Amino acid sequence: MSLAQFRGLFPVSSCLSLGDDVCLIDVRYDSSLSVLAHPCRFDGFLAFFCVSGHISVMINLVEFDVRENSLFIYMPGDIISIADVDETGRESLNFIVIAMTDEYIGSLDVNTSDLMEKRMMLTGRPFFHIRDDERMIAKKYVMLASDILGSNLAYKRESISSLLSSFLFLAGGIAEERMAAMKPARPGRFRSREVAENFLRLLAEWHSSERSVHFYAEKLGITPKYLSKLVRSATGKSAPEWIDDYVILEARNMLRHSDMPIKEIAGRLHFADQPTFHKFFKSHTGLTPMQYRRG
Repeated sequence: MSLAQFRGLFPVSSCLSLGDDVCLIDVRYDSSLSVLAHPCRFDGFLAFFCVSGHISVMINLVEFDVRENSLFIYMPGDIISIADVDETGRESLNFIVIAMTDEYIGSLDVNTSDLMEKRMMLTGRPFFHIRDDERMIAKKYVMLASDILGSNLAYKRESISSLLSSFLFLAGGIAEERMAAMKPARPGRFRSREVAENFLRLLAEWHSSERSVHFYAEKLGITPKYLSKLVRSATGKSAPEWIDDYVILEARNMLRHSDMPIKEIAGRLHFADQPTFHKFFKSHTGLTPMQYRRG
C-alpha cells in the first residue's frame, strides 16, 4: 500500500499532506478502516499516537494491544493489520498518524547510521507507553506539523522536513530509553545493528525470491558466516533463521488471506515445485500448507 492509497482510506478533512511524501492524519473510527483487517505492507514509516480508545494491531502476525497514550511505530517491510477494534469504544477511538515514505525519510537531514541504530531497536518491540512529559512534547510537534502542512509557507517542504527529522529522534529516544530499561545494551553492538538493519531491509525486498545467505552477504560486501554472526549478535537470530521466518510469514499470509492455489504460492515464493514447498512449510510449522489453510 502506497502513502496515497493509505491516505485515501480517510476523509479528506482529516488529512494534511505534502504531496505523496508525508501526511498527518487525525484518525477516528470509520468503516473504511475495515480494509486494514487484511494484512498489507505500507511503503513507508508510520507513527501512531493513541489519543483515546483501544485497538489491537498485528505486526508480522504478532498482536499488540495499543491503548491510550501509546506510541506505535511501523517500519517499512513489515506486514500490518488491524486485528480488532473494541466495538464498545469505537466512538472514543482517536489516533494521530504521521506517515512518511521510505524515500522521503532517506532525504531527511539526519545521521543515517544513528537513525539505523534507533530503527533496529524497534525490531519486535514497536510500541511504548508515553509519559505525560513526553506526551506534551509530542503534542507540540503534532500541532506545529499541522500548522506547517496547512500553511502556504514559501519553504513549507524544508520546514516540515526539519521538523520531522527532529521528530524521528524524539521517537527514537523514547524507544532507546525503554529498551535500555528492559535490557542493558552490549558493548560493540553498533556494527552488528547497522549490518542487521541493512540485511533486514534487503530481506524485506528479496525474501520471496532469494533464500541464500550468500546472496545477502554479497549485497552487503561481507562473508555469509560474518553476516550471520553479526545478525545473531544484533537480533538473537541468525541470517538463515530470519530468511526462513520471512518466507514462512509470507506463505502463511498467502495461505490464510488469499484463494491462490498452493502450487501458485509455491511458484511465487520461488520453490522448485509444490512438494519442496510442502516439505519446507511443514518442517517449520508442523502443518502441511493445506492443513494450515483449513485450520
